[in-house]
Amino acid sequence: MQKQKSFDSSGIGQLYLVPTPIGNLEDMSFRCINSLKEATIIASEDTRNTQKLLNHFEITTPQISFHEHNYKERIPQFIERLEAGEIIAQVSDAGMPSISDPGHELVEACIEVGIKVIALPGPTAGITALIASGLSAQPFTFYGFLPRKKKEQVAVLEKLKAAEPTQIFYESPHRIAVTVKHLSEVFGEERRAVICRELTKLHEEYLRGTLAELRDYLAEHPLKGECCLLVEGADSLAAINENPDLELSIKAHIDVLMDSGSSSKEAIKEVAKLRGLKKQEVYKEFHVDQEE
Repeated sequence: MQKQKSFDSSGIGQLYLVPTPIGNLEDMSFRCINSLKEATIIASEDTRNTQKLLNHFEITTPQISFHEHNYKERIPQFIERLEAGEIIAQVSDAGMPSISDPGHELVEACIEVGIKVIALPGPTAGITALIASGLSAQPFTFYGFLPRKKKEQVAVLEKLKAAEPTQIFYESPHRIAVTVKHLSEVFGEERRAVICRELTKLHEEYLRGTLAELRDYLAEHPLKGECCLLVEGADSLAAINENPDLELSIKAHIDVLMDSGSSSKEAIKEVAKLRGLKKQEVYKEFHVDQEE
């Protein structure tokens, strides 16, 4: 077990994870600006991109590149500087570090040697799009970018299609039409979904409809700008009926049926039928769990 007191007075350095705007510079918080100003160095995914942000807010802290191609050599350098008492602010090109962006490996390395990791709140595309999507905001699952190749993408979607939480994906405008097409084939055409593009920017746009409607729209209207794709979760009862091998306890299976309007007696009978078990076995399992 490890206990971190983020703001005590120990002399060792600190790693700050600083979110940056996903489009609108006014989303940069005072705390984030001050953290970048006070840091010894800024570890940036793309120093040229981050320099524009620094110039806008008159931040003169030097940068060091930190991305997927150099993180293995950079992390030991950063750890050495942090152990010497320096403060490093880590940023990605936009939004939260580590969320479909570099950062996780540095966080792991810092935790391993006892360096404080302090995350600042701020912009993140997935949650921002979710609360305005019209889909259920909780529970939700964040996936990020799906595999690009069709076979691999479809394989992932097959595993996700029975999930009940709202699902959040990121996608490029060049691949969004194909991804939605694959989703409509795997999840079903009537599943509701939302595409948000150009989030927080002047041309921010939400496209809400079924996967079939979005698929047909995208076939005629190519999109521009990074996209956030949200898909409603599967209906629990339908998911079970469509996926008999779904890993679900007998008690949970009965609860789902009862939530759908069945009595406990009806639910036990149905679960026994679906699972090929004797009613007595299911009844016993259900009531043992009840007693616990």
